[in-house]
Amino acid sequence: MNPILVVLAMGAASVFAAPPVHAEAVDFDSDKVGAMPAGWQCGSTGGGAPRWTVEADAGAPSKSNVLKQSGSGTFPWCVKTGTSLADGTVEVKFKPLSGREDQAGGLVWRWKDGNTYYVARANALENNVSLYYTERGRRITIKYVDAPVAANAWHALRVEFKSTRIRVLLDGKAYIEQDDSHIAGPGAVGVWTKADSVTAFDDFSYQPAP
Repeated sequence: MNPILVVLAMGAASVFAAPPVHAEAVDFDSDKVGAMPAGWQCGSTGGGAPRWTVEADAGAPSKSNVLKQSGSGTFPWCVKTGTSLADGTVEVKFKPLSGREDQAGGLVWRWKDGNTYYVARANALENNVSLYYTERGRRITIKYVDAPVAANAWHALRVEFKSTRIRVLLDGKAYIEQDDSHIAGPGAVGVWTKADSVTAFDDFSYQPAP
């Protein structure tokens, strides 16, 4: 092949190749203990008194701090400000510590505001994984699947989303693969609990699709 054509072809490939997309990770270890994590916005859909704080935890997957929800609310959430993903992945390690009504840990994505977002969660009291969308402040079920969720143990929850396709994994196993089109476009990502769940979170990460 003509060397000039080879050079031109390589140049064209570099122009049209997608730039590398790197995952962003948060371990809360540089945040002040007893305070909300820097760069996060926290609240609760449906009201309540959530309490999101960074706490020291010697047993954390990445020592030494975790993000902990120790208050109560209808659906407490905490999202990373400045994030905006339409398609991608979001993942977290969570530990359900206590709760008489629920012991849940979840992820939110395509979060527009406290009343509009997707959520996937695992519940140690119910031993299941579920997928919802929240619209006008109402949580609407898309799918439930039975899954082992041990209390007082660390688990990895991951969501992969692209266009209408959503895949939810717990501890490396896919439990839900579903199409849903209720919430489109970019939004923030974060974590979520329910009711009186006291839950710790660590090693939160997210990555936009290439």
